[in-house]
Amino acid sequence: MAKPTTHNFSDIEIAQAAKMEHIKDIAAKLDIKEDDIEMYGKYKAKLPLSLIDKKKIEQCNLVLVTALTPTPAGEGKTTTSIGLTEGLNKIGKKTTVVLREPSLGPVFGIKGGAAGGGYAQVVPMEDINLHFTGDFAAIEKANNLLSALIDNNIQSKTRSLGIDPRTVVWKRVMDMNDRALRQIVIGLGGTANGIPREDGFNITPASEVMAILCMAENFSDLKERLGNIFIGFTFDKQPVYAKDLKAENAMAILLKDAIKPNLVQTLEGNSAIIHGGPFANIAQGTNTIIATKMGMSLSDYVVTEAGFGADLGAEKFLDIKCVSSGLKPKAVVLVATIRALRHHGGAQKEEYNTASLKRVKDGFANLEKHIENIHKFGLNPVVAINAFPTDSDEEVEFVQKRCAELGVKAVVARGWAQGGEGMTDLAEAVVEEVESGKGHFKPLYEWNLSVKTKIEIIAKEIYGADGVEFSKKAITDLRTIESLKLNKLPVCMAKTQKSFSDNDALIGRPSNFVVNVREFEFAAGAGFLIPILGKMMRMPGLPATPASEGMNIDDSGKISGLS
Repeated sequence: MAKPTTHNFSDIEIAQAAKMEHIKDIAAKLDIKEDDIEMYGKYKAKLPLSLIDKKKIEQCNLVLVTALTPTPAGEGKTTTSIGLTEGLNKIGKKTTVVLREPSLGPVFGIKGGAAGGGYAQVVPMEDINLHFTGDFAAIEKANNLLSALIDNNIQSKTRSLGIDPRTVVWKRVMDMNDRALRQIVIGLGGTANGIPREDGFNITPASEVMAILCMAENFSDLKERLGNIFIGFTFDKQPVYAKDLKAENAMAILLKDAIKPNLVQTLEGNSAIIHGGPFANIAQGTNTIIATKMGMSLSDYVVTEAGFGADLGAEKFLDIKCVSSGLKPKAVVLVATIRALRHHGGAQKEEYNTASLKRVKDGFANLEKHIENIHKFGLNPVVAINAFPTDSDEEVEFVQKRCAELGVKAVVARGWAQGGEGMTDLAEAVVEEVESGKGHFKPLYEWNLSVKTKIEIIAKEIYGADGVEFSKKAITDLRTIESLKLNKLPVCMAKTQKSFSDNDALIGRPSNFVVNVREFEFAAGAGFLIPILGKMMRMPGLPATPASEGMNIDDSGKISGLS
């Protein structure tokens, strides 16, 4: 199919026009036998965990794709990740892209799906963006089974653990943006319907079950982590965990297929593994450890991404996922767009597509800070300028020149319009960085430091804050964390993705600010602490005009308006 040079075709039209290969043929490219895959129709399959090979993992080159602080529409990390995979395969490097699964909330809300775009997509796009292989549904069911067991135990007269309903922190989940469910009261309607108490819903990507699936190394580890989920306290102040309700085995049963990574393909017939889907502003923002190791067991290169800007997704990927799993990335690709630089230089939304060298110059401070941050992990990034038709030559040339002055190569990435053909320059730059051997990954902090110290290191080193202030509730929460002996866990910062700070309005490279920790949550099963900076929503709402209004399906089942 001929590739247009402008954005005249929708993502779904391009995906629907593509000729997909049978999934058994995609598996064969990875030397996987047909009998070793569990097919979900012609174009999707589950991969058994037995394919993970420790020796091959050690030989594989892991490449992380992250970004500068994004505009609300995002800057194309997934598109760049997929396009880079196409480009690496074109220059002879056996490469698999490993990504997160999309959440239905953003799909029907404002941001859209997460299957890439243009000629850098994973397919079947509609399936991936909708129900896919049922992993999200399984996570919902496992999460809500625990909720049902909690309320059943509170109701019980013979087997009660004495759970104080006022202390229960576990919430139900649903994979949809529905603000009306954030705070609810359950158990109304009489004694047969349970004990009335306050409750609420999170969106599925915010569930600790999602985080656990993404952190688990194997099925035994999954069960242990599920059992360690903290529920609340008894009336005599004793902690209660999921294992006290004997919940972990039943929850794991519901996840028996969801733990297996999903194999699909790119538009150019290269392998793609998609598995797990936590958000990066409230969770770790990256695919499962199992999926990453699966890809590394089957390829010479693996390209993966971490959500939102590098201050969120990349920091968590490097300090939590990599340290927990022993993974060591060889290169980092930092995605930037000219429109985002204009934004950080003061452009309003209606001016994002208007060329302005001055605003790009002013906004470059944001990208420069992200480059500095990646250096702190012992890695030298390659900047990918995700191309848009509104980019001017002088703006692009300025970014490339400034990056070169910082010792960083900046390459124009044209994956959306040209697929792999437009990404070979970036692929060669990445290979050059990997083969230079100069990158030596190191985490930003040691897990055994105090909780306050770990937070202060991230706030000062990554965000550029002057310091950290802890509310009275945060101090109280810290005492609880210490009493439960969870203080040696890493920290998974929950903050806005719109700024280095905890204030949405501070764009660019803010200075002279203090980060405020309002309270703590902790994911004892997933294995990290969650400092809450500002007001973070675990159940988003729909926008005034939801994306769902522009969608349609005809009598033949053909979908339009999905992106």
